[in-house]
Amino acid sequence: MSPETLTIILSAIGVVLTLTTSLFAAGAWMVRRIDDRIDAVDEKLSTRIDAVDDKLSTRIDAVDDKLSTRIDAIATDVTDLKIAVARLEGPPRHLLTSRR
Repeated sequence: MSPETLTIILSAIGVVLTLTTSLFAAGAWMVRRIDDRIDAVDEKLSTRIDAVDDKLSTRIDAVDDKLSTRIDAIATDVTDLKIAVARLEGPPRHLLTSRR
C-alpha cells in the first residue's frame, strides 16, 4: 500500500468518526432540550390542574353544604307535617270495644 492510499483511508476514517461524534452530540443536545421543555410544560399543567382541582373542590363543598341544609330543612318540615296530620286525625280508633 502506498503512503497516499494509507493517508486517504485514515482521513476517511477520521471524517467518519468526526461526523458520527458530532451527530451523536447533536442528538443528545436535542433530546436534553426536548426533555427540558416537556418538564416545563408538565410543571405548568400540574400547577393549572391543581388550581382547577382546588376551585372545583371548594365549589363541590359549597354545594354539599347548601344541599345538606336544604335536606335538613325539608326533613324538619316533613316532621312538622306528620305531627299536624296526627293531631287532625286524633287518637287511633279501636276496632273492638269492650262493654261492661
